[in-house]
Amino acid sequence: MKYYRLTYLVSPELSEEEAKKIQESLNSLVQGKNGILTSGISTLIKKNLGSPIQKKNSAYLGSLNFGLGVEKILELEKELKEKKEIIRFMLIIKKQSKPEAEKKAVRRKPEAKEDKVELKEMEDKLDEILDK
Repeated sequence: MKYYRLTYLVSPELSEEEAKKIQESLNSLVQGKNGILTSGISTLIKKNLGSPIQKKNSAYLGSLNFGLGVEKILELEKELKEKKEIIRFMLIIKKQSKPEAEKKAVRRKPEAKEDKVELKEMEDKLDEILDK
């Protein structure tokens, strides 16, 4: 299983409720393919686009992080392309981060033990040096 991030733009012609239904359908689509949602459901944000996409100057922006088997990812891409409400999407492979336990376990070199010098010895050495 690999981990992916799906970022998508939903047509601005839909109402906010309809856009949220699209978002929920994408979540269920991934879970229907035995995918695992790895992050909380993000909210859709209406954004103005830098340049028009399909003659639209704004869109709802959404993102989804999930884990899915490599053999199922092509099916998911095909189904995303068929959805007319999604005007653009980008699917990227995320690098797997080390588990938290490994991050916390930092290997340290053993510290060399130094002999403790007594205060009396230091004073004697200083007197000896200063007297000369």
